[in-house]
Amino acid sequence: MFDTMVITKAVAAFCGALLIFLVAKWAADEIYKPRNYAAAPAFVIDTGMDDVDAEPEVELSFEELFAAADPAAGSRLWSQCRACHALEAGRNGVGPYLHGIVNREVGSVAGFNYSGALDQAGDVWTPELLSAFLTAPASVAPGTSMNYRGMVGAADRANLIAYMEAESQ
Repeated sequence: MFDTMVITKAVAAFCGALLIFLVAKWAADEIYKPRNYAAAPAFVIDTGMDDVDAEPEVELSFEELFAAADPAAGSRLWSQCRACHALEAGRNGVGPYLHGIVNREVGSVAGFNYSGALDQAGDVWTPELLSAFLTAPASVAPGTSMNYRGMVGAADRANLIAYMEAESQ
């Protein structure tokens, strides 16, 4: 029923139809082009945005963001971590528990089998190191088995770290 000639005819018909549509579009673009398409606009609407000197946004350091962090806002972000981690001390899941993570030694949770990639991260989980790790875990600890894309917003990271710290007390 289907031999190579039938398939060849079907492919040729499809390619021919695409060629016809391509030529038709090109012809329509040439026929219906306005006479003065390259001319300057007849009038310009002034929105007032050109005159305003935009003040550059002040970039806050992570220390300042962490000092002003809202743990309540971080509780909503905790849902991203809850799938693999727990905030209860001693309850490991796919990842180690995060109770008391702030200023705890890196890779020090007893009973959790770490991948060994955290050896490059540092000695202590400071808020700054946690922020860098939450931004892109694979860049802080190459080869980590933590499969997390990362959190882009610095304020979100500060809020999440403040929430973990507040829940650990």
